[in-house]
Amino acid sequence: DISREVYLNNQNTIRIKKEITAVNNLEKIFNAVFYISYKKGFQAMSMRDLSQKTDMSLGSLYAYFKGKNDLLGIIQTQGWSIIKKDIEQVSKTHEKPWEKLKAVIKAHIFLSELFRPWFFFTFMEARNIAAVKSMEDHTQKMLTDILVAGEKQGVFKPGNHHLTASIIKAMQQEWYLKQWKYKKLNVSVDQFADHLVGMVEAFCLV
Repeated sequence: DISREVYLNNQNTIRIKKEITAVNNLEKIFNAVFYISYKKGFQAMSMRDLSQKTDMSLGSLYAYFKGKNDLLGIIQTQGWSIIKKDIEQVSKTHEKPWEKLKAVIKAHIFLSELFRPWFFFTFMEARNIAAVKSMEDHTQKMLTDILVAGEKQGVFKPGNHHLTASIIKAMQQEWYLKQWKYKKLNVSVDQFADHLVGMVEAFCLV
């Protein structure tokens, strides 16, 4: 889905006009980037590395992006824009503050499970880029706003909602950054999400 959205949003720069070919190759490119970046880091990755991993010529790769910086920009902005849209849609399906907060917490965790390479790459390779920081601020503000609204309605206890939202955000990131730890503990994504929601419930609900 992300690869298709990348293609549709960048048709003016991508020189391949057949959608199925472009989407399949973009998927191949992104998977290769995530693999190489995990092994040795994005900055150390060369276009030749990418060519070898994808079995695509350098000329074919340049039909999709001008260089590494363009590729990085596509990954960080496109991936996050889709994830942002999905979380906002989940948020809008609930009116009551506690139901909304539970849904947003779980949506982020489940999306990070579905799109783990995107989340991991963005955190490890692009976390200092302004667009990513803006996205982090956006999702944290969403949590803060729900907590503030819930306090006004008498659902949540008074407190430092900015700090609470920050800690919830950190715990959401914990899932995809330290998956090895929870695998060792035999903890599933559902168990992790439910446990985090239970902790937030105990701390926040009146």
